[in-house]
Order: sequence, then structure tokens, then C-alpha cells
Amino acid sequence: MKDTSHVNALENEAIYIFREVAAQFEKPVLLFSGGKDSITLVRLAQKAFWPAKIPFPLMHIDTGHNFPETIEFRDRLVKELGLELIVRNVQDSIDQGKVKEESGRYSSRNSLQTTTLLDAIEEFKFDACIGGARRDEEKARAKERIFSVRDDFGQWDEKNQRPELFDMLNGQIELGQNVRVFPISNWTELDVWSYIEKEEIEIPSIYFAHKRKIFLRDGLIWSHSEFVYQEDDEEVIERMVRFRTVGDMSCTAAVFSDAADISSVVQEIRDSTISERGARIDDKRSEAAMEKRKQQGYF
Repeated sequence: MKDTSHVNALENEAIYIFREVAAQFEKPVLLFSGGKDSITLVRLAQKAFWPAKIPFPLMHIDTGHNFPETIEFRDRLVKELGLELIVRNVQDSIDQGKVKEESGRYSSRNSLQTTTLLDAIEEFKFDACIGGARRDEEKARAKERIFSVRDDFGQWDEKNQRPELFDMLNGQIELGQNVRVFPISNWTELDVWSYIEKEEIEIPSIYFAHKRKIFLRDGLIWSHSEFVYQEDDEEVIERMVRFRTVGDMSCTAAVFSDAADISSVVQEIRDSTISERGARIDDKRSEAAMEKRKQQGYF
């Protein structure tokens, strides 16, 4: 029998954080992408408030370049659980002239989400945005507190963060500020998958090995899609792949894999020597790419 004490402790911590959010903030929202981390957050929120419903809406900042499997899963999950889903579209920010569509070899809408997110926070007056970021993902993520204060421009100052001693979470904010909350901050990728396995949580099919038309670039595996820039000489092939992380199609690469079920995925991750975000091209633009985006108001 598997020892689940570690993930049980992480679950208890996350449930405590969710309840603190409900107690300390007036209008929280759960940022939902349809990926494994945000799906895990939904399960944790269910447990935190059971038998009542999750007492806040879900919000997806939709780039318009998502994997169809993820959007289908998102809509089905929300319907099955009877949750409120708010969708705000990056395309609207482009049409309004607030952001400019990128072009070229590494073009992506991923960073454009920041403006759409900040506008949505202002529109609904959310004071706490719950996200699935984890400290093991990336160097800038590791600097975050669980309650991470953003100023009235939505910006993050990594040099001016509150101490969080003895698990005491301080939700006091000034007028115009809001807080990003990370209940699974202390989890690893393996922890998330172990929890999904333990709880038998359904996730989108693209996390498991499947045949897909792809092309190779810069040592990474890209989906053949109208949303992904592709050179004429980049050959399209069909291979068995899966995705470790799910974001905008234009910046999310796949991995070759035969892992077709959760236990196989867990074993594959145990054996992996490459980080999860090694398949995210937007993190490779510079050493400080993520940190700069977070300072501007990114997730």
C-alpha cells in the first residue's frame, strides 16, 4: 500500500489556505486554465467547503489559442459541478488596441494575458485571485509567498513581501491592492500527479500519450496547428506524445511518451531529469522572462 501521508499533509495545508481566503477576502476568484494544477485546485476547494458549493467563481483568461481538449474539459467540468465560470478573451484586448499580436518564429499570446487579467480583476473588483503556481516550477515562482500582494497597478515587488511565519497568512490589503493566492505553492509536479492518482481525478486527455501531428524545432516538439508558427521546411510528422504542462498552444511543447495512464505518468516524472517548464518556450526568452512578466501583473 502506498504511503500517502505526504500528499495528505499538503492537502490539509491547501484546505487551510482556501478557508483563510474565504474568511479574509470579500471577493475571491479561482484562476482556471483547464490544466492539471487548476483542476487540482478545484478538487481541494470542493473538499475545503464540502458539503457546500465552492463559494467563488472560476475565471479563465482565454488566449484563443488553447488546446481544444482543454476547453472541452473546462466546460464539462464546470457544468458537472454547477460552478460559475467567467471567461475573458485576449482577442478582445487585441481588438481594443490594448495589446499587440506578436508575429514571427516565437510569437505567442501567453504574455498578452496580463492585460486581460488585470482588466478582469478591475471589472469584477476581485481582491484575491487563487492560482495554481508552484515554487518548484521556476526561479521567479520560488520567490512568491502564499499570499502575494499586488499593488493597485497589479504589479508584484519581489523585494517587498510579507513574512509568513508559523503559517499565519495576512490578508490585510490597502484600497486598490489585491492578493494572488497559491494554495499548492509547496507542492511539486510529482506531488500533483500523486494526488491526482490518489483522488482518481479526471484530467484532459492530452496529458496522456496519444498520436499527434508535430514538428521539431530547437530540440522541442511542437503541435502542428494554425496557432503555431511554422517554417516551410519544418517537416510535419505523426508521433506518440503527451504534454506535461498545458498553456497556449504556441508556447507549449510536448514530450515523446508512451505513458497512457496516471501510474505510467507518475513513473515517467520520477525518472525525468528535465523540469516541467522545460517545455515552455516563453520561459526561454531570457533568464528573467517569468520574473518580468510577474512584475507586470502576470499570474
